[in-house]
Amino acid sequence: MPMIDIEAEVIHGRKIGRALGFPTANMMLDGHADVERGVYRSEVTIDGRKYRAMSNVGIRPSVGGKELLLETHVIGFRGDLYGRILRVTLLEKIREERRFSSIGDLKEQLVKDYITCGQ
Repeated sequence: MPMIDIEAEVIHGRKIGRALGFPTANMMLDGHADVERGVYRSEVTIDGRKYRAMSNVGIRPSVGGKELLLETHVIGFRGDLYGRILRVTLLEKIREERRFSSIGDLKEQLVKDYITCGQ
């Protein structure tokens, strides 16, 4: 799969990622609805600095999501991104999006995804 760049405004979400220890920048996928759903190793440039990231393209079935979103956890970044336009580069799909039987199972998988994406 070739790298895919998605540029969009960071919007307010339900803050579920933050509660799980993985705050995310949430973005609508206007014009990118054809991007394959799943979890990706990704990269984000903020203020001229590149950050490793993990991104989910999907509807978030484990937390009752319904609309297609891009959620990106920017590794090593602390700060407010609401209202900013970010460019997220999806580098490599690491797994399919799926529904987890519990929030605990979801968090356990997020830790594994973080290890994969943070290397």
